[in-house]
Amino acid sequence: MDLSLDNIADAAHAVDPVFLNTPQFFDPALTKHFGRQVLVKVETLNPLRSFKGRGADYFVRTLRPGHEVVCGSAGNFGQAIAYTAGRRGLPVLVFAAETANPAKVERMRELGAEVVLHGADFDEAKAAGRTYAEKRGQIFVEDGHEPLISEGAGTIGLELTGAGGDTLDTLLVPVGNGALISGVARWLKARSPRTRVVGVCPAGAPSMERSWRSGTAVATERIDTIADGLAVRVPVPAAVDWMRSYVDDMLLVDDEAIYAALLVLRDCTGLIAEPSAVAGLAALATHEIAGEKVGTILTGANFGPDLLRRLTSRIP
Repeated sequence: MDLSLDNIADAAHAVDPVFLNTPQFFDPALTKHFGRQVLVKVETLNPLRSFKGRGADYFVRTLRPGHEVVCGSAGNFGQAIAYTAGRRGLPVLVFAAETANPAKVERMRELGAEVVLHGADFDEAKAAGRTYAEKRGQIFVEDGHEPLISEGAGTIGLELTGAGGDTLDTLLVPVGNGALISGVARWLKARSPRTRVVGVCPAGAPSMERSWRSGTAVATERIDTIADGLAVRVPVPAAVDWMRSYVDDMLLVDDEAIYAALLVLRDCTGLIAEPSAVAGLAALATHEIAGEKVGTILTGANFGPDLLRRLTSRIP
């Protein structure tokens, strides 16, 4: 199933405005640091501190009352479903890994979700959630599989083309399950075809990069990365198909580059983000990226206290 440009345009009006029209600008300090114009799209200034509310809200608005919504999440997607479904009176059950970020787990519960910790990683937790929902006839929503979620996230692409993003040579997008890059690339390829859309995965969780290159979902045996929001071991086939249709390239960055990018973001913009959010900046620092105007999406800022202490302790 193809993603719909009409739905992306509709989502730009239907999604809760609290998630829309986020700041985007060419940052002078980042431009000086990287020696080219660098645009950042800041998706951390909303009640969820991530972009996930866009797609979750666009999907949840179609659900009927009276059904429990079940999902698997590393944290940000679960928060988005808890927030948007809870506002419509729908109970939410999130399956997260036993190793999930404790701050994200706490936040999901604060937003009203019941959280079950199961399995060694996100994909094991998601599989348990799917089994639970199927046995009980509940709604299981999978990030990266449901078109409406990608189309809601695609509103970021619409906003980019409306305020200078159409001049970008390259847009670097962090890739977890692929919902974000699929929706954004769908819009950009139709409205700004000159812009190359490049996905970035952690080297310690390369399944989506390998899947894009091979054209089929390629799972890995293990994951090992500080970017928990991008730590996908088992790709979603629908997202792989969408990415193959719209995405120009996929890159890998290691944890050292991700941490360095967190420091660059902090020093240049005064922003502190979670590791997943800066994958694009990490790629810009470590790969040959085409173009004089490059953009990236800062996808979230749900970091744990340990990361915050590490970052702030190095402020001069």
